[in-house]
Amino acid sequence: MSSGLRLGLFGGSFDPVHVGHLHAARAARDARGLDRVLFVPARQSPHKLGRQLAGGADRVRLLERALAAEDDFAVDPRELAREGPSYTIDTVEELLAEHAGARLTLIIGSDNLPGLPSWRRVHDLLRLTDPLVVHRTDDPDALLGRIAESFDARELAALSAGFLRLPPVRCSSTGLRERLARGESVAEDLPPGVEALIRELKLYGEGS
Repeated sequence: MSSGLRLGLFGGSFDPVHVGHLHAARAARDARGLDRVLFVPARQSPHKLGRQLAGGADRVRLLERALAAEDDFAVDPRELAREGPSYTIDTVEELLAEHAGARLTLIIGSDNLPGLPSWRRVHDLLRLTDPLVVHRTDDPDALLGRIAESFDARELAALSAGFLRLPPVRCSSTGLRERLARGESVAEDLPPGVEALIRELKLYGEGS
């Protein structure tokens, strides 16, 4: 691809992907004029090592179903092919090597911001990407205040400028897994066709 490509990097477990994820990606795309948003499912989050995820291949299938009607979105499964925990800096460096001159926007949920100082090579990460922090009810100043001592003025300014407020979304992957395990329908909180595929693959069922 040509230089000047504007890529959004949206990493996470996506266990399962839900309408909130797509809403955040659309908002980030529109706010930053992104050419494409890459959904990058983690093999294993280094911050959630104690939790068993649905299989990587199944989560990719759910994402592919969810993104089928989204021309500007794509699934990038590279982290599933790596052994061990998934580190965002590895993915960023690979993408920049593959797309010379590209500009990367790192899409971060505000719930992940308190743990940002512990991310691997976080200062390189903030140097190589433009952070965009999607939030709903959080106070940006309060969030940044909790991590301010871990970053210099330039990094804090980049984080502060990157806050993007979204309307509240009631669903979460944790809540969806719990509801699915109880046999409840969650179709209204999932992109079209995703609930049917979850049931076809027998994911998140009672006793799982």
